[in-house]
Amino acid sequence: MLILIPAYEPGDALPALVRALRAGRPEAAVLIVDDGSGPAYAHVFAAARDAGAAVLVSSRNHGKGHALKLGFAEAERTHPGADVVTADADGQHEVGDILAIADELDRSRGREDAAMVLGCRAFTGAVPLRSRLGNAVARRLFRAAAGWALSDTQTGLRGIPHRMLPWLRTVPGERFEYEQQVLLRLRRAGFGARELPIRTVYLQHNPSSHFRPVRDSLRVLAPIARFAASSLLAFVVDAAVLAVLLGITGLLVPSIVIARLTSASVNFAVNRRVVFQRRGRGALGRQIVQYSLLAILLLASNIVWMSFLTDAGVPLWIAKLTTEAVLFATSYGVQRGVVFAGPREPEAAFPENERVTHMDRIATSG
Repeated sequence: MLILIPAYEPGDALPALVRALRAGRPEAAVLIVDDGSGPAYAHVFAAARDAGAAVLVSSRNHGKGHALKLGFAEAERTHPGADVVTADADGQHEVGDILAIADELDRSRGREDAAMVLGCRAFTGAVPLRSRLGNAVARRLFRAAAGWALSDTQTGLRGIPHRMLPWLRTVPGERFEYEQQVLLRLRRAGFGARELPIRTVYLQHNPSSHFRPVRDSLRVLAPIARFAASSLLAFVVDAAVLAVLLGITGLLVPSIVIARLTSASVNFAVNRRVVFQRRGRGALGRQIVQYSLLAILLLASNIVWMSFLTDAGVPLWIAKLTTEAVLFATSYGVQRGVVFAGPREPEAAFPENERVTHMDRIATSG
């Protein structure tokens, strides 16, 4: 068992947390990733090392997601086959709850249906408004995006079966959005999740937390917003070109064809460079072919569903809205996951030029 704690400018409570974890579970290793906190916090990490933790030091601040990936890579290298519990460094997680997550992992070890154990807070009592509001917003956004409900989408207390570690290093995201991206992709990757109730603790209104609840939750939806804006731009281009050509030539069908080809080209370029940010030249031909096939399939689906719904007595405007909503979601998913999907390279979880130093390496388990 390895307990992983990403930390950026932590408070003085971190060494005490390490001592308590080592006392409660002596056989478990504790790894802290210093995410570029700087010399001003070196004494905190030195005290944590003296308390029994290994400390991995990043040369600069990259974000919590990056720190977690760094820790996962170290866990795989030094403790192959060990399960991992991730906990926050800001004092929100009680030692008993962290150990309870570890115990739950032990009980489920060896099961075929690998599941992430999530320590979920109830958000009752004296909870800061920003945390209560942030959880409410994130919970609703998550259910809409993922299709399943979770009571605490912001929890950093997670029990991770060792089989998940290679996959976790491929999930995109470098900062707080990484943890939400993990949850959004969890079931699609073939894994499950189980909730374990934990206490909601906020020490001095949680001053060491760097999470911005609404802003960091909305980062998850940024690609969808860009995709919607790109679709709107394509619609405007299509309408404008159609109006101009029809006014000049008076020919409807050729004007429609040229307008649609123009708007599709604009949509393809914007989605490739801005929405999904895939600029590799080698993939351009494949992306054009797949995008064209998708456009044809979406057009055919639009005709089929519109005909089916209107024949069934559904009013035209309801049929149109329903069809467009379904096809919008389908188009986004296919373009993200197929047309503009980037290569999956588990070993490229962090920049090659990053300098990482070890105050105390974890000994490789034998």
